[in-house]
Amino acid sequence: MRNKQGQLITTEINWKDITPGGTVYESGSAENFITGDWRTMKPVFNTELCKQCLLCAPTCPDSAIPVTNGQRLDFNFDHCKGCGICAKVCPFGAINLIKDQK
Repeated sequence: MRNKQGQLITTEINWKDITPGGTVYESGSAENFITGDWRTMKPVFNTELCKQCLLCAPTCPDSAIPVTNGQRLDFNFDHCKGCGICAKVCPFGAINLIKDQK
């Protein structure tokens, strides 16, 4: 993500150079930041129960469910916030939430 002046926002940037109010000016920037570290619940993916229907992937608000060659993979925990939407939409019970033990 960049500020108004085009400067890349990193952990080294001065607070004075961050966008006013933390406004995000460019789209698709969530990939650039590890945001899953404040998760309290963690989804567990059971490959034996999964039917690869892929209903979970598009419902994930953080794009934390990677899909490669039409097959969903395990969670990207760098971005998963443990919201549980994926577990709710899974009709096969292949995703369960547990307390995250960091």
